[in-house]
Amino acid sequence: MPLSSSTPDLHDDLVHRLGAPLDAANAAYEHHRAAHNALLDQLASKRTVVEQGGGQKAIDREHSRGKMTARERIAALCDEGSPFFELATFAGDGMYEAEGGCPSGGVVAGFATVSGRTVLVLANDATVKAGAWFPITAKKNLRVQEIALENHVPLIYLVDSAGVFLPMQDEIFPDKEHFGRMFRNNAILSSKGIPQIAAIMGSCVAGGAYLPIMSDEALIVEGTGSVFLAGPFLVRAAIGEVVDQETLGGASTHSAISGVTDYTMKDDAHAIQTIRDLVSHFAPTPAPVFARAEPTAPAFSPDELTAVVPTVATTPYDIRQVLARLVDADSWTEYKAEYGQTIVCGYARLDGWSVGIVANQREVVKAQRTGGAKELQAGGVIYSDSADKAARFILNCNQKGIPLVFLQDVTGFMVGSRAEHGGIIKDGAKMVNAVANSTVPKFTVVLGNSYGAGNYAMCGRAYDPRLMLAWPTARIAVMGGAQAAKTLLQIETAKLKKQGKVLTAEEEQALLDDIQARYDATISPYYAAARLWVDEVIDPRSTRDWLALGLRMAALNPDLPRFNPGVIQT
Repeated sequence: MPLSSSTPDLHDDLVHRLGAPLDAANAAYEHHRAAHNALLDQLASKRTVVEQGGGQKAIDREHSRGKMTARERIAALCDEGSPFFELATFAGDGMYEAEGGCPSGGVVAGFATVSGRTVLVLANDATVKAGAWFPITAKKNLRVQEIALENHVPLIYLVDSAGVFLPMQDEIFPDKEHFGRMFRNNAILSSKGIPQIAAIMGSCVAGGAYLPIMSDEALIVEGTGSVFLAGPFLVRAAIGEVVDQETLGGASTHSAISGVTDYTMKDDAHAIQTIRDLVSHFAPTPAPVFARAEPTAPAFSPDELTAVVPTVATTPYDIRQVLARLVDADSWTEYKAEYGQTIVCGYARLDGWSVGIVANQREVVKAQRTGGAKELQAGGVIYSDSADKAARFILNCNQKGIPLVFLQDVTGFMVGSRAEHGGIIKDGAKMVNAVANSTVPKFTVVLGNSYGAGNYAMCGRAYDPRLMLAWPTARIAVMGGAQAAKTLLQIETAKLKKQGKVLTAEEEQALLDDIQARYDATISPYYAAARLWVDEVIDPRSTRDWLALGLRMAALNPDLPRFNPGVIQT
């Protein structure tokens, strides 16, 4: 049930006209919204489970020790009434069931406003295996540090961890992107003048002891905070010394004797208030390095996004209707509107910030052809002309220093003899080259499909978007589920045939259903979020807020590398 087309007359006011009011009489309006609401209910339900961490019993245990939980600490740290933009909420989702699970990767992370400043927070969740480090914990910590490095955002660590989860130490400890990389990042952040504050609010053991002490300033909470390279049991085993935890590495030891920590705190609340005071003394935020005008609201409410976009992957819709509910009203200037129409490019403002938009168009469009009739082009597919247009637009944005926003709903590049003869690989390579070498901040939102090389060309995770977000309707894979399942079925039936077994039609259908179910589970946004292929699964209606946050943080870093796209195929 597609909405009636609202594509503007391309010969009439191409500059600022964008989108149209929704037709309330169109049944698709409520159908799409109801389908999205079901997905949003699922998102809320999954969040509720994750936010329980290790469960109520573990939460009660922390409270009995006079400690706040990770989420309670963050809530107290944030300025009153300010939102917390959580990152990687679903890290580790379904990945460590044999070990009892690792909700949110055992660490809560995200953007907070503290004493009026945007900061990143990393807080170990001691309700999850005493805050032990799983492989995904290291990956999540490193991703947050990467965001801090790219954008010069201050970092606050709320440390409460028993250290490496020993049964999986080989997947956490020695490699380049493992545990040790975090201390390397501590040092690099410090060298760049990006503030780091750490509060030791529980255990801080072994190599993890370096994290707070390599920060600019370290606080420790009396009675609950402890930091040492080796705990009492290991000390006794190694050198025969019998010593209790407090004497070995408690607050009085490190504040009065070793000088390892800088501030002694009486409890969690005292530590959090002191952090807020320290942040209030940070140097003023530098002037933004990107153009910003006075923000204006979109022409139409972002709340209508769930009505605009269908949840069915094959149903067409006009991406301009999405843009009209994201960008500032009357700020749109479309680039090459009549050419390469399966990608829509244009300049706009988002919360006042100047941005370049590169967005897949899922409506079927007519390709521009000279000397003959126009041909239909399938929506969501990248053709040679759209790849060529997008590449040129990306180059222009880098030339002008304009951040890029990619809205993905792409099934891949066009295939077939006509596409190959027309040079689709060459034109696709041109677009990938432009994205790969782009130096302005890039932000990616996966609205629907994100398949194959289309994921790459539209700035997927491998191409360093400052933030990569996904709607609950997102699907990320090398190809769509139906195509993949049929391909895998052919492989499986051929293998069985070699073994002398020929399937009946019913057996073949059952096998196809099983293959597709297993494949579909791997292309969901939660599967991607569990592995940090995306930074967060978000409510579509919050997309503008997330992008505004990203642009605000990106403006803090003035050090953009020189743009040099290298050899471009022509």
